[in-house]
Amino acid sequence: MTTISIIGTGNMARGIGSRAIASGQTVQFLARDGAKASELAAELGPGASAGSIADTPAAGVVVLALPFDGAKDYVSTNAGVLSGKVLVDISNPVNFETFDSLVVPADSSAAQEIAALVPDAQVVKAFNTTFATTLAEGKAGDKPLDVFIAGAQEARAQVSGFVRDAGLRPLEVGGLHHARELEGFQLLVMALQANSAYDSFNWATGLNILD
Repeated sequence: MTTISIIGTGNMARGIGSRAIASGQTVQFLARDGAKASELAAELGPGASAGSIADTPAAGVVVLALPFDGAKDYVSTNAGVLSGKVLVDISNPVNFETFDSLVVPADSSAAQEIAALVPDAQVVKAFNTTFATTLAEGKAGDKPLDVFIAGAQEARAQVSGFVRDAGLRPLEVGGLHHARELEGFQLLVMALQANSAYDSFNWATGLNILD
């Protein structure tokens, strides 16, 4: 049984998939470029499979490892086959020209806008506060990465289980409306990453709650 389906083959897809496979889970990669999906699955080895973005995701949990606009396009096109699935939105709707604002309304979030497009699925916000480099390592310093999760309780619990099994620490922050705060917080972190005054960051930082 496939543990998780990942839409996309970029750095975040690779990072999430590699963490899952390292912990003995199984991953399906789906992408517009089926050859890239197959290459990534072959690179990650046993436990990884690949297919076309037009295929129905095999797992109950589907990670949208896509930019915000790409995630919206995917769920709009595939709303029917996503019915009943838990969709994990990892996107950050940042104005990448300025790194100074989000591109969604002040009373909304990328996750909420995606949820409105696919009402028969349960959308969860997670992994938007992790970067691909540290995600591949699974830790920041000597501590497992914290993954902040927002969404309905049952769906949150499913994603939390996956995150924990992947060797990371899930932190459930509440309902999907808290996706707005997670996206806003990551906007500030991304602005620091892009700021030449902090040249040692190199898109390789990680957020952790110290306890």
